[in-house]
Amino acid sequence: MKIKNNILVLLSAFAGAFLALFSYAYFSPQAEFTPLESNPVRIVKTANYANAIEPFNFTSASSIATPAVVHVKTTYSSSTSSAQEFYGDDLFEYFFGHPKQHAMRPAQASGSGILISEDGYIVTNNHVVQNSSAIEVTLSNNQIYEAKLVGSDKDTDLALIKIDTKNLPFLIFANSDEVLVGEWVLAVGNPFNLASTVTAGIVSAKGRNINILENLQGKSNTAIESFIQTDAAINPGNSGGALVNLSGEVIGINTAIATPTGTYAGYAFAVPSNIASKVVTDLKEYGAVQRAFIGVNIISVDHLIAESLNLEETKGVYLQNVMKGGAADLAGLQNEDVILGINDLKVNDVAALQEKIAGFRPGNVIKVSFLRKNVLQSATLTLKNRFNNQELLTADVEILNYNK
Repeated sequence: MKIKNNILVLLSAFAGAFLALFSYAYFSPQAEFTPLESNPVRIVKTANYANAIEPFNFTSASSIATPAVVHVKTTYSSSTSSAQEFYGDDLFEYFFGHPKQHAMRPAQASGSGILISEDGYIVTNNHVVQNSSAIEVTLSNNQIYEAKLVGSDKDTDLALIKIDTKNLPFLIFANSDEVLVGEWVLAVGNPFNLASTVTAGIVSAKGRNINILENLQGKSNTAIESFIQTDAAINPGNSGGALVNLSGEVIGINTAIATPTGTYAGYAFAVPSNIASKVVTDLKEYGAVQRAFIGVNIISVDHLIAESLNLEETKGVYLQNVMKGGAADLAGLQNEDVILGINDLKVNDVAALQEKIAGFRPGNVIKVSFLRKNVLQSATLTLKNRFNNQELLTADVEILNYNK
């Protein structure tokens, strides 16, 4: 009888324990355990998650851009004339680094280019092809062609070359005004002769002026620098290659790197596609770039200018001197006016103003928004050429002017 009672007590204890556990499990709040890898999914959670991860897939843009980026090789007439002049140039050393030995100057150099039409027009950097006696282009399928120089522009470091063939893959220019800081981009080129190399990064900044072209122009103050800055890895051989968005459209021409060694050190710079598109169109049609001028000496507004003029923001372009009879003068602009916009697009500094004006030709009419004594005004301005008239210039006139 005693054993029977003990069994009943034991069963009752088990039953009570089971009931307690059941009640705790049923009525207590449930803990949710989420794998670490799934956290981004729960955070990003959108109506269409596929769109959220698409920016990290570069394969589509790469497959579009790679076939249209070519390898450009240049040859010089001798190791002591053209090649020596080219390799001893400060511009070359900025892009490619200082040669370790100067006893024997290389007779060849290489870079990249972008096919922009099915019939063989290619945009590249001027410093890739300048002073060359022969230009050779290798396509992504390893076919090789001799190229001819259609025209070049020192002010933007761009050149247009052409090969004689048809039915080629080519890229289109995007609107670089719509490029956003922080968006993903790809750099496509031939660094260190490694053909069809693709690297990825983001747009780090826009409208960057690094003074490389202006400093090397010497006699000319017409250099245009409003670079797109990116952290995509770019090295010697990438010059003239494509900076593309995730749709495979060209947003810039890779041109320079910030480096103490001659190789990639974190940042690279590309000529915006809007400037490149205008330059190559002019070179095709006229053999020379139709540069427009407003006839002013300018500097970016800094805190001292902003304080002296009682400006609310440290933005805009300050007119130091309006040249008599120039486009700005005829439109009524005056010294100490501050330009804030061109055709309703904001202009925050000199680089931005230069980039906007670079998209026009002499004779084009633009709207200028400006401050005068803190009063916002606007004027209609007819652009002129470097000789202060509205004529379109031929290549011969441009070459003569460069040699002055």
